[in-house]
Amino acid sequence: MGCVFSVYKAAKIRILIVDDSLVFRSAVQKALEDKEDIQVIGSVRNGVKAMEFIKATPPDLVTLDVEMPEMDGLQTLNEIQTFNMSNSGIPDIGVIMVSAYTHKGADTTIQALENGAFDFVTKPESGNIGDSVEMLQGALLVKIRQFARQRKEIAVTPTAAQHRAITRPKTISRPDVASATTRAVVIGVSTGGPKALAAILPELTEIVDVPIFIVQHMPPLFTKSLADSLDKKCKHRVVEATEGDAVRDGYVYIAPGGKHMILRQDGPGKIVTGLSEKPPENGCRPAADVLFRSAASVYKSDVITIVLTGMGSDGTKGIGPLKRAGGYVIVQDESTSVVWGMPGSAVETGYVDEIQPLDKIPGAVKIAMKKRAENAVDDPRV
Repeated sequence: MGCVFSVYKAAKIRILIVDDSLVFRSAVQKALEDKEDIQVIGSVRNGVKAMEFIKATPPDLVTLDVEMPEMDGLQTLNEIQTFNMSNSGIPDIGVIMVSAYTHKGADTTIQALENGAFDFVTKPESGNIGDSVEMLQGALLVKIRQFARQRKEIAVTPTAAQHRAITRPKTISRPDVASATTRAVVIGVSTGGPKALAAILPELTEIVDVPIFIVQHMPPLFTKSLADSLDKKCKHRVVEATEGDAVRDGYVYIAPGGKHMILRQDGPGKIVTGLSEKPPENGCRPAADVLFRSAASVYKSDVITIVLTGMGSDGTKGIGPLKRAGGYVIVQDESTSVVWGMPGSAVETGYVDEIQPLDKIPGAVKIAMKKRAENAVDDPRV
């Protein structure tokens, strides 16, 4: 196995660039050239040409423009997924969407992410080609390399990954903090989030009537498109949070891109959302840690926290205050996460109560709410 790992690790990840703008294709190629771990194997102007290339020479990953003539980004993504399903002998081709910073671009990108695109970047707005290349490097390289890491882990060490999933305890019993009602659910999520949220939020809003607060790492415009898309799927109203908005049952509040979402007490029995432009935490604004800390302060033990798929460790530090207050924590398992960064980091704290596959999380919330409420009836401390 050591020899196989060494050979695979040394292989470059092969990229196909798809965009109707020659200038932008050149900028992407320049941003990725001369990288030891990346090889651009093709550059084409639309989805039709992309599928011709893919069928002849399958790449590992496609950077895919959202808006193109002949076959747009969504149609091309669907064609790539069809190709993946019909070619089980090779690893699936991944897709990073490249979106214009517009409402239309944001709406289409959210659809693509819900349909299985790995992640997205926005097109630089600078007219200077040098600045554009630099911004693309910063955005693309992190996501391309994260995709490559995930691909290597799946291809090289599947048995180790399965072993970790089997041997890791699924439940950590904490009877000393298990007695409480549930007045809110808070969720932190990043890479793979739109698809994960679209999968569980409709069921979750059927189970709980309490407010749900979500931090999804995204820039402005895109969080509004995410809220609008989820609103069509859920029993609850799904909205972007605003400053001073009175929190209501039956609502889902999504932190707007570029701003932290906080919760604060505004008089007896009244909780409101607040927005902050304080510095990013964990490189993120909004950050789950900020939401989690404020939820612990306002709701005390009456919170269920969920950490879903995502790069990095955002949410990990915020779990401590929630657990000390008596909250309950559920994280997505490794096998169903697009990236097991945030959930895995949370598990390492020792504060996680349950590790569950994505589709089991709503049911886990339902059971936890019931058990905590039953325990609270008999608990003299409550």
